[in-house]
Amino acid sequence: MNKAIISTDQAPAAIGTYNQAVKVGTAVYLSGQIPLVPQTMEMVSDDFAEQAQQVFKNLTAVCEAAGGKLQDMVKVNIFLTDLSNFATVNDVMSQHFKTPYPARAAIGVKELPKGSQIEIDGIMELPSTN
Repeated sequence: MNKAIISTDQAPAAIGTYNQAVKVGTAVYLSGQIPLVPQTMEMVSDDFAEQAQQVFKNLTAVCEAAGGKLQDMVKVNIFLTDLSNFATVNDVMSQHFKTPYPARAAIGVKELPKGSQIEIDGIMELPSTN
């Protein structure tokens, strides 16, 4: 198996023993992104909608570093500390994706790193070069 490590300074640096993404063939496995501003490694805001926007910006940066784009994601997992933010997530996600949408799960969790209200990870399939 040939693994390529994906890293960009346009997304937050890993804060643990993981990489921003790992590419195997045309599949890219993206680690969870929280709403840290890459340049400061601080939370963008306490506002949920702003946090969600920052997470999608971070995911976009990692997708681009891997040679794809956010729309190439085929599966996303959204972790929320408050499921009442579900409608806001749908609204923000609709600003970043067009149909066909990726498969998705939205999961309520007790807490997330650094007090984040949202974390998203997923899988991207790069367009075939054949």
